[in-house]
Amino acid sequence: MSNADNQQPHPWRRPLLTLEFSALAVLLGSMLWLSDQAKQGVAISTGWLLVPTLASLGVFGSFIGLMYLRWVAASSAENRSRHKLIFAILALTLLGVWVYGIANTWFSLNNH
Repeated sequence: MSNADNQQPHPWRRPLLTLEFSALAVLLGSMLWLSDQAKQGVAISTGWLLVPTLASLGVFGSFIGLMYLRWVAASSAENRSRHKLIFAILALTLLGVWVYGIANTWFSLNNH
């Protein structure tokens, strides 16, 4: 067996996986519920949009955390600073896309 096979998973791995799949379930459930409400013609309060917004943030946050564990925490010491820089750029890009999407959705709903 190689040394990598003997390593224990990082202690944050299980909580991040739990958060990711729980948030994904809440996101899908809230999207189905909001879609059903819209089909019935029920007016939806904008406060209800916080549920899928926060759930999607949970999915993105846990995905980024798991990505950090996989790429940065598991990297060797001599490559760690380069991995941190690349990871930071990627994480900021992903969060920027999330903010852009949420902002566009919010503005399009409030302009009608």
